[in-house]
Amino acid sequence: MEYGSIARELRIEAAPDVVYEVISTPEHLREWWPDEAELDPVPGGTGVITFGTAQTANPHVAPLTVVEADPPRRFSFRWVYDEADAATPTNSLLVTFDLIPSDGGTLVRFTEEGFREKGWEAAVLEEQYRDHVTGWDHFLPRLVAYAAKQASVR
Repeated sequence: MEYGSIARELRIEAAPDVVYEVISTPEHLREWWPDEAELDPVPGGTGVITFGTAQTANPHVAPLTVVEADPPRRFSFRWVYDEADAATPTNSLLVTFDLIPSDGGTLVRFTEEGFREKGWEAAVLEEQYRDHVTGWDHFLPRLVAYAAKQASVR
């Protein structure tokens, strides 16, 4: 297996501006992805996402840095890097959401790349890649449902 990138295409029954808001703002991110989110959704903006809560034994806190914020077309960020370092192409993963208007809704082209560039040994690379595939396969359907719900209440 390649373990280089993860790619998915999703159809969401919501306009691109609604989807963009759902993928880029903390109050919406918390509803479909992490338990907590704090970020400044502008290029170069930083923040953290947290999986787990204060009551969780070991919540996982991940820093992130926004790379592109081009509403309502593209939102991308780097994550999975040491909080003491700045995110770079060789120490982090790049997540990109490309939003394309499609029949009154949005086609989302999602990618996560940079697994090989991290320099992990083979076993760690395989484990991280599989963990991320499993994670996105869980969270992306939640994005689809949540964004469609947001569109219906507007």
